[in-house]
Amino acid sequence: MRLDKALASSGYGTRTEVKALISKGLVSLDGTVIKDPGFKISDDQKDLIEVAGQSATIKDKIYLLLNKPDGVLTAMEDKRLPHVGQFIPSNIINRKISPVGRLDFHTTGLLILTNDGELSHRLTSPVYGISKVYEVTYDGPVLTEAEVNEAKAGITLTDQDKPVNLHPAELKIKDGNSACLTLTEGKTHEVRRIFAHWERPVLTLKRISVGDLALGDNLAEGQIRELTEEEINGLKKITKLN
Repeated sequence: MRLDKALASSGYGTRTEVKALISKGLVSLDGTVIKDPGFKISDDQKDLIEVAGQSATIKDKIYLLLNKPDGVLTAMEDKRLPHVGQFIPSNIINRKISPVGRLDFHTTGLLILTNDGELSHRLTSPVYGISKVYEVTYDGPVLTEAEVNEAKAGITLTDQDKPVNLHPAELKIKDGNSACLTLTEGKTHEVRRIFAHWERPVLTLKRISVGDLALGDNLAEGQIRELTEEEINGLKKITKLN
């Protein structure tokens, strides 16, 4: 990897700012000053880089949390519609980052983006049964204990050519026409199809957690941040990667 790209994508500034640091002789490798921004570094050299006399931390993998707004496509690029790729900082946009799973165009909330392909696979695979919690508002009568029990037992959807047996889900009825639904698989439009099965059209749908990773109240719609080491380790733990 190029030295300037490695430093920029690790948070040491934009490519322009990093090139300025390098040209000023503030970047060294194993004690030797490097003034070529295009200098290639290997994996075994990453721990030997210093910036302004301090050990640098070069990140291979990137883990981001986006509070996805309504009306945004879960794709890294699209010629017609707003997409989540537009929220990725410019200094890391070329690091092969992809969304983990999908949120529908009109679904908001927690979306993980990463270039860690194995973690992404495990978070979305039904084999690992990672819980995903959604806040739902809906039209129609308030949900009943009968729907709670049906979700717990595993709903059979009959809206397609063949019946689809869903995994057991946890439904919590909240005040008014709102509820929380916890799923452990990722069928296409699963939440909306479940509520359609109950003849209650979904009005708003927001994902608020994946495993132990919660969206929280401090990230506004459209904002994005890096996951903390604790959050990354938590995701790796539940997917048996550490």
